[in-house]
Amino acid sequence: MTAAENVCYTLINVQSDSEPPSEVSLKTDLEKGEIKAKTEALKKVIIMILNGEKLPGLLMTIIRFVLPLQDHTIKKLLLVFWEIVPKTTPDGKLLQEMILVCDAYRKDLQHPNEFIRGSTLRFLCKLKESELLEPLMPAIRACLEHRHSYVRRNAVLAIYTIYRNFEHLIPDAPELIHDFLVNEKDASCKRNAFMMLIHADQDRALDYLSTCIDQVHTFGDILQLVIVELIYKVCHANPSERARFIRCIYNLLQSSSPAVKYEAAGTLVTLSSAPTAIKAAAQCYIDLIIKESDNNVKLIVLDRLIELKEHPTHERVLQDLVMDILRVLSTPDLEVRKKTLQLALDLVSSRNVEELVIVLKKEVIKTNNVTEHEDTDKYRQLLVRTLHSCSVRFPDMAANVIPVLMEFLSDINEAAAADVLEFVREAIQRFDNLRPLIIEKMLEVFHAIKTVKIYRGALWILGEYCCTKEDIQSVMTEVRRSLGEIPIVDNEIKKESGELKPEDEVSAAPAQKLVTEMGTYVTQSALSSSRPSKKEEDRPPLRGFLMDGDFFVAASLATTLTKLALRYVSIVPEKKRQNSFVAEAMLIMVTVLHLGKSSLPKKPITDDDVDRISLCLKVLSELSPLMNDIFNKECRRSLSHMLTVRLEEEKLSQKKESEKRNVTVQADDPISFMQLTAKNEMASKEDQFQLSLLAAMGNTQRKEAADPLASKLNKVTQLTGFSDPVYAEAYVHVNQYDIVLDVLVVNQTSDTLQNCTLELATLGDLKLVEKPSPLTLAPHDFANIKANVKVASTENGIIFGNIVYDVSGAASDRNCVVLSDIHIDIMDYIQPASCTDAEFRQMWAEFEWENKKSVKVTVNTNIIDLNEYLQHILKSTNMKCLTPEKALSGFCGFMAANLYARSIFGEDALANVSIEKPIHLGPDAPVTGHIRIRAKSQGMALSLGDKINLSQKKSNF
Repeated sequence: MTAAENVCYTLINVQSDSEPPSEVSLKTDLEKGEIKAKTEALKKVIIMILNGEKLPGLLMTIIRFVLPLQDHTIKKLLLVFWEIVPKTTPDGKLLQEMILVCDAYRKDLQHPNEFIRGSTLRFLCKLKESELLEPLMPAIRACLEHRHSYVRRNAVLAIYTIYRNFEHLIPDAPELIHDFLVNEKDASCKRNAFMMLIHADQDRALDYLSTCIDQVHTFGDILQLVIVELIYKVCHANPSERARFIRCIYNLLQSSSPAVKYEAAGTLVTLSSAPTAIKAAAQCYIDLIIKESDNNVKLIVLDRLIELKEHPTHERVLQDLVMDILRVLSTPDLEVRKKTLQLALDLVSSRNVEELVIVLKKEVIKTNNVTEHEDTDKYRQLLVRTLHSCSVRFPDMAANVIPVLMEFLSDINEAAAADVLEFVREAIQRFDNLRPLIIEKMLEVFHAIKTVKIYRGALWILGEYCCTKEDIQSVMTEVRRSLGEIPIVDNEIKKESGELKPEDEVSAAPAQKLVTEMGTYVTQSALSSSRPSKKEEDRPPLRGFLMDGDFFVAASLATTLTKLALRYVSIVPEKKRQNSFVAEAMLIMVTVLHLGKSSLPKKPITDDDVDRISLCLKVLSELSPLMNDIFNKECRRSLSHMLTVRLEEEKLSQKKESEKRNVTVQADDPISFMQLTAKNEMASKEDQFQLSLLAAMGNTQRKEAADPLASKLNKVTQLTGFSDPVYAEAYVHVNQYDIVLDVLVVNQTSDTLQNCTLELATLGDLKLVEKPSPLTLAPHDFANIKANVKVASTENGIIFGNIVYDVSGAASDRNCVVLSDIHIDIMDYIQPASCTDAEFRQMWAEFEWENKKSVKVTVNTNIIDLNEYLQHILKSTNMKCLTPEKALSGFCGFMAANLYARSIFGEDALANVSIEKPIHLGPDAPVTGHIRIRAKSQGMALSLGDKINLSQKKSNF
């Protein structure tokens, strides 16, 4: 058995470059050296024995010259030495010298120092020789009555391990420990004693608990945790006991220890599905999240709440606690807030939506008063999206939400303002009754908008939905106000040359009082202020965008003005007013064109923008009915269609989620009555404590796929040939951050192979944890060797090495068999994930390293269908397609799709697939194109590229 399979008690670091000392020099130091020399020599002996040296000649030396010493360091090292030293002869009999050692430890168990007694008792837990333990039993029993709790609690542990391994040595252990528990006052001793009774004699543990069940809330937290575990196990095995202990669990929910409260809430949920129990457990979880300062704890407990919500019968109970859940938003951590808002959104119903919206509105207003930093902006964005979702699901709430959110259109943070704008666009299209309110608020904040992207969106909304004469004229007034005096070019030239009147420039600026370094006041006249800074401060927003060379907003302005002018002509009957409005719109377009062609802006106007403005001018000059339909009807129809499709997709995804959660019961399913359920049927349910322990140890049993190719056999790698003297194959088991290599080694010769060693090395972000121990293989024998490898990042790793061995009786050098390389599959760490289009584009721009070394995979496949190729890539890379199915349906000869995945290490991977079907080469021509990959780390992107290259060709199997 290897160290990976044994419980490891002692770990000692060894310097690989140090020279091992000789046995003679060690013997001299142990016999004649000072205490310090003996300590160093003993340490070297321990390290050599751990490395496989035998050193039988030193055993008596240590017994004679080291064992009698009273130094505490020596005694501690001796405990390690006696743990690892071979205690039996080759035929399995106990060494005679160990009788002397046993006598020494009997004296240590009666030593006046409590540390020596306690550490000796801990050492006895590790002994596996009953002959050594038998003479020590009276001394161990006596330690249960020692004055110091350190000795008593270790005595309980020693009795427990001896009873478990050699019951005949202390058959009355449960009775002895039960009596000890009744009289004991120390919390740690009671906890160890109670833990022993749970595992050794559960009935006695229950008897003790029954006598003190009303005092459980006064016990220490370590004992309370063990009591929770016992109650869970008893009720799990025997459901009729639930009524007896459930009150105790309720009491433990009020414990002062967070760990006890957490375990009690989890146990209560598994024992009872009554609404009162679920509510109490959920309330306990919420209190824990609010009171605990560690964000990891908050996230773990939030996950428990989310698991509760997944159960259909529990969801309604949690809906009443939405307002309590929202108290978690006081946590500054963004990840916690994100999960909390998502949970609240899932639980929102018509009963609590109004209260939810009020709380979220308050949170949004709070973010406006907080000092700006990255998390505040992201949090505001989350709140806006949550309110958006609430308003879409509950249209009555939109009227309360919109006025508050529209204040944020003037926000410097473009991301939050863009989300508000998207929400406003959807609301104004879907809710006709809110249009006047939205347009009024939009006109109020229009002049304060600071970012060009938001300004463009606001212009589009005003141009599309202003239908009354007054609104249209208000928009024109705001545009003129935002543009400043026209013609722009003449006005700017006059400013540059200083031809404007002095009072225009320095109208009412007050004189400023300044403080010098000496602390005296000086007065500075506003007339002496530098003209350029003053001018830039006074420049209206739209003119500022144009002077910076952003003429895309000018194209958007031209479209808006055209829509408004065409609508104004259809509303107002007077010809003179019609002509006046159209002329004003055309004048604005022309003056913008003139500015774009001049040298005043930082960047000249692009040809696309010139074409767009010229087209709008032509439309206004001709005023044809066809153009009126295109500008005023087709645009809105396109938006309406897009929003309808999006709504259908959301409903479809919600329907799939609800179908997943709904427990379907067939008409002929048997009804299970708790009282009539046999014990063995109840035991078939999974033990939560056992599952959590297995998960922590990395031994979770995954359900194997029905397909034999997807089972363990698919992960077996052949390392040597069938004709090699040693045959080896490895099963690669990936468990998150660990890889366990289970290597089967077969001796195919008729000789005994000695010191058969598996030597491994790694390439990439892999690290070998331990060196496998040497083996001796009989002729045609086989053995399993396990090796642990740690993984640091998502990158293709390679494990390579060889097997070296000596042939028994041969005088030649060591033999060596070189192993094939083991390639660690990156797909074990990549999981499909989803993100919004905006987040995808942002990440695509952020992962800049691709500019230095682009990962661009050329499509080289035998697949002839575009959709089939995309599905093949998704299956091969574990990525998720973000492009909607409707966008990919149909056949037009080409396809573009965005793919996204996230690794277990939190690294993002993005891919863009651009493929086409070359029709001119015939119907059987394979797909061609490119796949571009970007990732947070270069290794991950390159590994994904390699994976796609390897899996492009469709297998014929």
